[in-house]
Amino acid sequence: MSTAILTEPRITSVSVTDEAIVARLADGRVVSVPLAWSWRLMDATPEQRARWEIIGDGQGVHWTDVDEDISVGGMLRGVPAKRPSRTEERLSPRQPKRQKPRSVGRKQETRRQSKAD
Repeated sequence: MSTAILTEPRITSVSVTDEAIVARLADGRVVSVPLAWSWRLMDATPEQRARWEIIGDGQGVHWTDVDEDISVGGMLRGVPAKRPSRTEERLSPRQPKRQKPRSVGRKQETRRQSKAD
């Protein structure tokens, strides 16, 4: 009788070509997905694509320069990243919200001055 040990797939290294994102897994498998699946990496320079770090003990990869995360699970399930709509991009928490400038009316300024006297 043999015993099978189930382990979660883990990424050990990654490379990005002009056509694909290629991940090498700890169990020896090589998984690749089309580069078009990641619009951020597709828009990135080769230097930005080369700067990555493994996150979550191999569960994913993060590219700090372009704020992209790809999980091994997503690659194996075939889940491409969706490019946000223009509305979603405007409301994205990654972009600081523009705040309305506060204006002080003349009456308030006058009151403040007279109280200070």
